Amino acid sequence: VDCGINVTPDGVVGDVDFERVQPVVAAITPVPGGVGPVTTIMLLDQVVTAAERLAASTPRA
Repeated sequence: VDCGINVTPDGVVGDVDFERVQPVVAAITPVPGGVGPVTTIMLLDQVVTAAERLAASTPRA
């Protein structure tokens, strides 16, 4: 899973040399268009969980 994001003069690329590893791996996620949406959703899930825990532990006035 290539989670790296690098901006080059040619555009956005990941940390993995896609063309070089593609013949020897079972699967690969492209950059851009790979795991970014999953990362965003997991971050949102963690923020909601933290807010729920805070609300449950804070006494109401």
